Amino acid sequence: MARRFTLDFLKTEAGSGAVLGLAALAALVVANSPLAPDYFALLKSAQPLRLGPLALDLTVAEWIKEGLMAVFFLVVGLEIKYEILRGELSDPRKLATPVLAALGGMIAPALVYVAIVAPLGGPHQGWPIPLATDIAFALAVFALVGRGLPGSLRVFLLTLAIVDDLGAIALIAILFSQGVAWAPLMLAVAALGCGAVVARYRRIAAPFWVLGFGLVWWLTVEAGLSTSLSAVAFAAIVPIRPRDEDGQSPLREAMHDLHPYVAFLVLPLFAFAKAGVSFGGLSPAEALTPLAVGIAGGLFLGKQAGVMGMTWLAWRLGLGRRPEGAGWMQLYGVAVLCGVGFTMSLFIGALAFPGAVDSSQQIQVKLGVIGGSLLSVAWGAAVLGASSRASRKEIAQRPSETAGLRSNIDLT
Repeated sequence: MARRFTLDFLKTEAGSGAVLGLAALAALVVANSPLAPDYFALLKSAQPLRLGPLALDLTVAEWIKEGLMAVFFLVVGLEIKYEILRGELSDPRKLATPVLAALGGMIAPALVYVAIVAPLGGPHQGWPIPLATDIAFALAVFALVGRGLPGSLRVFLLTLAIVDDLGAIALIAILFSQGVAWAPLMLAVAALGCGAVVARYRRIAAPFWVLGFGLVWWLTVEAGLSTSLSAVAFAAIVPIRPRDEDGQSPLREAMHDLHPYVAFLVLPLFAFAKAGVSFGGLSPAEALTPLAVGIAGGLFLGKQAGVMGMTWLAWRLGLGRRPEGAGWMQLYGVAVLCGVGFTMSLFIGALAFPGAVDSSQQIQVKLGVIGGSLLSVAWGAAVLGASSRASRKEIAQRPSETAGLRSNIDLT
């Protein structure tokens, strides 16, 4: 049952990668068309919300980043909780290698970024940007080129990306939550505590879950924290135990209901809002700034080095094992794909360098993320495609070898 649920998740993620790519491409086209002034003006326009005594003044870009993306992080939190309690992360034997690989995939990109940026006097606060892996894009590329490869590689990539997301969320909590307003924060914690207690003993209807999430989200914005934190915290109180009445798990129901909207609406909208880079007036030198090169280098070089290095070390020391049936070249291809950091990298970039969406630093962040991700897609697809063709060729040869062996036996 858990495996069926994981496979359904993989299908949705892989399918949404194409939509994400189209949304990013559309953003680039619009940002370099006569519609560019309207595109950037819309993202910077204020859209206040008034609900009685409640008031929020956010721009369209902020609504997407803090509002819609909170739903994305809610689904990520539900996914993490499910995998820890019921899925791949619940088996220590399967968990060790991808966890260590994810840690290597977070440490090495930061080191590569610093190694590039520090000697050139670039901004040091950009080091968390290349640490994250975009699950949807990575799985979409794998689905396109990975036919004939072991299914264990998909699970390895998914598990690694989940741990990666957890690390990114922890970094967001530590690095990008300054100037906290303690009164609304305490109220948010109290609301979460009450929800957890009530949910443990009584069934909570879906509308109350929605209202509760909205309340915690609003209190988090008022507290000055990233809404990604409250979303993951809220996911932790959603019950995973099936209800007695219908045998359905509220957590799995929420994932099933929300995941398609996140995959095919929330993330494409975020990509459309964040991937728009105007190339008008850009010189090659701007694409080669320390910030852009540091991010691209961290994603393309750091990710593959960290993931592959820690995977080999875990295997060599006996701390973990390779995915079943997977060779080292196939694992290397997956390690390269981990450098696709599109959605989460852009999100962290917006937090690390707050400001207008068309500011110089934001443009450099986008150029670095897009450049590093495209390099990872191209090289990772080439490696996995070659491995996939070799695997299919080997499988195709086996029946003829078996037939030849039988023929020899008959002649004997």
